[in-house]
Formats: sequence, structure tokens, C-alpha cells
Amino acid sequence: MKLTFNGAAGNVTGSCYLLETARAKVVVDCGLFQERKLSDRNWGSFPFDPASVSAVVLTHAHLDHCGLLPKLVREGFAGKIICTPATAEIAGIVMSDSARIQVEDVKRKQERHQREGRVGPHPYEPLYTVQDAEAAIARFETAHYGKETAAADGVSCEFNDAGHILGSSWVRLTVRENGTARSLVFSGDVGRPGTPILKDPVKPAGADVLVVESTYGNRTHKPEAGVPDSIARIVNQTVRAGGNVVVPTFAVERAQELLFHVGRLRKSERIPPVTVFLDSPMAIDVTELFRRHEHLFDEETKGMLRRGEHPCSFPNLRMCRSADESKAIKAHKGTALILAGSGMCTGGRVKHHLVANLERRDSTILFVGYQASGTLGRIILEGAEKVRIFGEEREIAARVEKVNGFSAHADREELLDWLSEVKTAPGRVFVAHGEPEASKAFASELKRRKAWKPEVPGIGDSFELGA
Repeated sequence: MKLTFNGAAGNVTGSCYLLETARAKVVVDCGLFQERKLSDRNWGSFPFDPASVSAVVLTHAHLDHCGLLPKLVREGFAGKIICTPATAEIAGIVMSDSARIQVEDVKRKQERHQREGRVGPHPYEPLYTVQDAEAAIARFETAHYGKETAAADGVSCEFNDAGHILGSSWVRLTVRENGTARSLVFSGDVGRPGTPILKDPVKPAGADVLVVESTYGNRTHKPEAGVPDSIARIVNQTVRAGGNVVVPTFAVERAQELLFHVGRLRKSERIPPVTVFLDSPMAIDVTELFRRHEHLFDEETKGMLRRGEHPCSFPNLRMCRSADESKAIKAHKGTALILAGSGMCTGGRVKHHLVANLERRDSTILFVGYQASGTLGRIILEGAEKVRIFGEEREIAARVEKVNGFSAHADREELLDWLSEVKTAPGRVFVAHGEPEASKAFASELKRRKAWKPEVPGIGDSFELGA
């Protein structure tokens, strides 16, 4: 067997791991690179022949895990994409939305470059179209948690709840050759115990080969109890100042978790009844999808439903599907809480709200999720005085805030706890899906605390796993 890391190795996005056996090739995740310095990889050829891949196993529906599936299918992949039912539904929304945004961005960039008399580095065409996304969606096959499912010749997969987003999984691949079976566990993105709405992550019992994420492998999160306090403080300060709170929001899970907290703060009267705009058609679709998968909720959220309360609904919540509804937000009088995609400010409607609020001293830009290196969100968060949006320099006068407790990724201690039931050291351990300092730090912790021998791969690294 051979395992090659084609993304999320030495960086956080672009997850794509290729497992090759004597009889099959299986890809685990096929995500979009979102770091600016790595975005060219989205346009290049895959480092393997898509037509030679037997199957794709998808851990969850975030864009950095599923966002290149339409391109993979367009370039020749004809196998099945296996995931949980909720992941299939959310990934369909995510990929279709990504295609629409790309089409719009290409048109906008071409018009701007023509005005400026320059040519961009990439062709004036989208990375993929809505039709490409639909072709990928047609290849989905679903499997429920805990059920072993055939993936390819000699390879089966089993999904287990990762507690990261609705339908998310860590996956166990079992490879059977010459009368023996070997198991490979891919963590995907591991969630946090006690996260609102979702159940806690299931822990793996062991593996011959382990690939574990390390997004926050070098740090611990602040106590979860601080999240509602921080939101209340920021909203109330901004109300007093007379500005808006703009939240670059991931449409999947983060938007719903935000609505959960804001709804509870409103009910307890810890914040005034400000208007909340959910300005993301994709987030609206995902929020509605949550109602179809209530069996995946934790007991606290199920209790809310029994009392007639929904975790993602409250008075003065405005859902903005159309572009006209989005544009009308600018005319709103008084403080508004504006939740808009994308979560790292790499595209979508949030850029328009940044343009309208960055130069206002009375407004707040609130980050509630990881900002990958080189993204607009990371640049703002790191204290830039100016940023370029839609081809123009914008001064940053607004207050910039970050609430860390929102992270859907387990921190160092939570990752170690997730691995606590793995009593026998795996034969090979790979620490991936993290910026270099985070991956190396977590690898050191695994070596120090568990006496394992972890390896930290880079993009393109291949490892022979033996027969």
C-alpha cells in the first residue's frame, strides 16, 4: 500500500489523500485550497489520473474537503463518492454555491481588469460550473454511521460521528489483501465535546495507520462558557456605538451555532432585540436542512425541540436569499448583526458588507472561525491598516474582534482525548491538516505523551505502508 498527501499537509485546506493498494485507488476527501499562496493548485492538474480512481470517501462537506469534487468528475473520475446522508446533502449545497460564486467572480474580475488594463493570472472562466457540481452530486452514495460499506475492490469504509459539522465523520478504511486486513483511520476534522446542537465525537479504538488533523494542535481553546459572554459584550458595545456587527460566517455549522447563541442571548435579554440578517443563501439552505436531520442533534437540542423551540430561529431574524435583499441591508437603520459568507472573506456577500463597514469606527468585524494563512480574513485579523477589496484599497477603522471558543476543531487536549482509547500504538501515524508549527507541535506531544512515532508529511509526500 502507498499513501500520498496531495493537500492539507503543511497547510490547512485542500484535503486530499490518495490510498493505493494492489487492486484499487481510493481518494479520501478532495477539497479546495483556500490559502491565497496555494490557490494556483486549484487550477493545476491533479497529481493523479482522476479516471484511475476507484472511489472517493468524503469525511464531511466543508469546501476545503469537497470543493474540488466537481473538477475531479469533469476530468474523468467515474466512481462513487461515499459519505453520510447529511454530508451528501450539505456538500451538494456547498459545491453548487461555490460554482455560482466562481461564475460571478470571473465576470466581475474580467470587467475590473478590462477597466484597469491588465490581465489576471488565470483564464477568465470558473474553476467549475453548476453543471459540473451537479455531475459530482450524481455520483454520491450514502452510508450511515457505524455501517461497514464496500468502497472499492478489497477496500471497505466505515463512518463514525466526528462531531465537527452535521454529518461529519472520521473514517476507517479496511484493506483486505492475501487473507489479512489492515485498518487506516482518517480523522477528517475532529469536533469539540460540548459543542451546541451536535453530539460529541466518537472515539476510535485503534488503527494500523492513523492520519490525524492538527489545525489547533499547538494550542488550547478558551473555556466554552466565554462564548455567549463575548458575543453579548461585542454586540452591546456596538449597539452603544451605533454601528453594525459584521460576522464572516461559514455557512455550514458556524452560522447555525451563531444563531443558537444569539437566540439564547435574546431570550435572556442579555442583548437588545437587534435585527439579525443571515445573508447567505447557502447558510439558509443548510439551516433548513438541519430540520431534516434532527436525529443527529445532542440531547440538549432535542429537549429544545420538545419544548417547541428551534435552535436556529427567533424574532427579528431576516433570511436574505436574493441579491436585492442583501443590498437592502445597507439601508437598515440602527445596529444590525450581519452574518454573511464566506467565513474567511475569500468571496461571497461578506465582502460587500466589509466595504460598507470597515471604514466605520462605530462598526465591528467579528471573526468566529479559523482564518487560513493569506486569506483576507487572516490579513484583517492580524491588524492590517488597509486591505484591497474589489480592486480598491480600504482603510480599516472598524473594531476587529475574535471569539475563539467557536472553533469547530478540537484543540491539542481535545485531540489527545479523542485518541485516548487507542491503547496500542499504530504502526504509522501521520499528523496533517495544520500549519507547520501546529502539526510539528502536535507530533511532539504524541511522541512525548503516548510514545508514538508520528510523521509530519508535506504536500506531495508519499509513504509505502507495506504489503
